[in-house]
Amino acid sequence: MTIKVRGLRWWMIGLLTLGTITNYLARSSLSVAAPTVLEHLHISTHEYGWITGAFLVMYPLGAPLTGYLMDRVGLRIGFLLCGAAWSLICIAHGFASGWVGLFVLRGLLGLVEAAFLPGGMRAAAYWFPPHERGTAAGVFNLGTSTGAILAPPLIAWSILHYSWHVAFMIVGALGLAWVVLWLLLYRHPDRHPALSKQEAAYIGATREAREAGSRAPRGSGGSGGSGPKLFEILRQRNFWGIALPRFCADPVWGTLVYWMPLYLYQARGFDLKAIALTAWLPFVAADLGCMVGGPLSAWLKRRFDVPIVDGKRIVFTGAAVLMIGMAGVGFVRDPALAVLLLCIGGFAHQALSITVISMSADLFPRGEVGTVTGLAGFVAGLGNFAFTLTMGWFVARVGYTPFFVALGCGDLLGALLLWTLVRRPSMVPVQEAAARDVSA
Repeated sequence: MTIKVRGLRWWMIGLLTLGTITNYLARSSLSVAAPTVLEHLHISTHEYGWITGAFLVMYPLGAPLTGYLMDRVGLRIGFLLCGAAWSLICIAHGFASGWVGLFVLRGLLGLVEAAFLPGGMRAAAYWFPPHERGTAAGVFNLGTSTGAILAPPLIAWSILHYSWHVAFMIVGALGLAWVVLWLLLYRHPDRHPALSKQEAAYIGATREAREAGSRAPRGSGGSGGSGPKLFEILRQRNFWGIALPRFCADPVWGTLVYWMPLYLYQARGFDLKAIALTAWLPFVAADLGCMVGGPLSAWLKRRFDVPIVDGKRIVFTGAAVLMIGMAGVGFVRDPALAVLLLCIGGFAHQALSITVISMSADLFPRGEVGTVTGLAGFVAGLGNFAFTLTMGWFVARVGYTPFFVALGCGDLLGALLLWTLVRRPSMVPVQEAAARDVSA
């Protein structure tokens, strides 16, 4: 007899969070090691801009590709392939001998690491009822901040005790360990032996399995599907209503992950130990932001009966106003105050990002969520790429200050686009209504 696990959906999203941590450890490793790597490999700031730019070119390309992959083959196989790939590529960083090698590896890393967000939103869509999806998105996004928090002390410790080569190998090995756990523990809801009948009904998995049985090929188990129609998605204004605000918002996260350690080193005079002690603080604040965005929109629904989509728009707008504080990072003289403003920016960014990212599950069918999130990630990545290339070219000429001003004001435009373009669905999808009725 198989043991049924109470609240299995939270265990599954926790497992995904561990994977997101390894994803962001790999992603953040180079930025933390940058002062050492740039010195040892004689890489200039301009070349470093191209290295980070390679990731940011391939990341938006990888988002729709991996999102479509998740919708076709399912999360279990999709994350098995992508997780193993980003771990091995991270290990290969330790064997790079120049900026060209790092350029190629960062591009490959961006291609496969883009999987975590569309895959995570697909998991939230299938494992959670509508009112819990924002919270679920916040939980698995905790991995982004947690990975970025753990990266500075882990990479700095590895460099100080061993070498920068070993640092990348340690991070990659952690990723491979998670891949094994994922393969052993994850199943789609309609095939997971530990899912109770009550929880299956609550999340709508039983109805989903019955409906999928008539249209899915034998043996699919509901984990993949016939694939969404890309051009139909691109023609919908709701898609652009969530994609364009992400275009405005994502450069903030790119700056925190890729440029903040170098900023603290070059503009504030921090050494490697000081970076290890402070560079994780904005990501702690970002973790708090992850856990505010989703629950706050759900609270607005319960307390004031605000529709869930409108509640998320309200949260996005409030966080966009808070983001204005980040514009002052380059103007303040006290390094501690600059770090505090970066923390405020990290909190606000994650709070608003969770709301707009999770809206893909509110506005589109479950079978399209991975693809929609991936396509929106492509648009967001274009903004990130353009911003980081501009930053890499001009930072030695004009400094960091103008870029922080742009980051502090960009989300206000995103809020305007979110209110203007997105239209709430006129009817609740059948499977969502069933899950809601079971919950009641």
